[in-house]
Amino acid sequence: MRFLVLLFAFMVSGCSAQPDTVLRGDPLDVMFLQMMLPHHQQGVELASLATDRAEDGRVRMLAAAIASTQRTEAETMRNWLTAWGQPLTAPPDAHTGHGGVRRSDPEEVGRLAALTGREFDRRLLNVLIAHQDDAVQLARWEAAGGAHQEVKDLAGRIEQSRTAQITLMRTFLDGV
Repeated sequence: MRFLVLLFAFMVSGCSAQPDTVLRGDPLDVMFLQMMLPHHQQGVELASLATDRAEDGRVRMLAAAIASTQRTEAETMRNWLTAWGQPLTAPPDAHTGHGGVRRSDPEEVGRLAALTGREFDRRLLNVLIAHQDDAVQLARWEAAGGAHQEVKDLAGRIEQSRTAQITLMRTFLDGV
């Protein structure tokens, strides 16, 4: 009988054996996702430029893989924010205190869009190396302090894949 009373009290109090990771977003996780979404969108934009501008087939293939991966990750991030009832974007100045949303310089992106061939390949690789390094830094920040394991796991995958991409792009630079 005592067990039933405790069980009833536990249920009525709203407690559960596992934290509610579906309905609420931790502020740090939300901030990470809101910062990564525009970063990913720009990454897709940059990588998509390679479709008709890159000369090196390896650069085109890597860029297509980057765009595909980042589209999929962005969809996951949007789904989490939506499920948590959080906006997909933060107010414009919300993240200035911790470095703001890291994005490649729009002027640099414009210069890149005007190039083709080997010159484009070399410039794209350099821009993407810096861009992906920003993603690595944000992912490390989330992995160290995030609350939701799913988001931390995504951050870990981002760190690993972007680090590998940077290594690969550096080897491509030797040949272009």
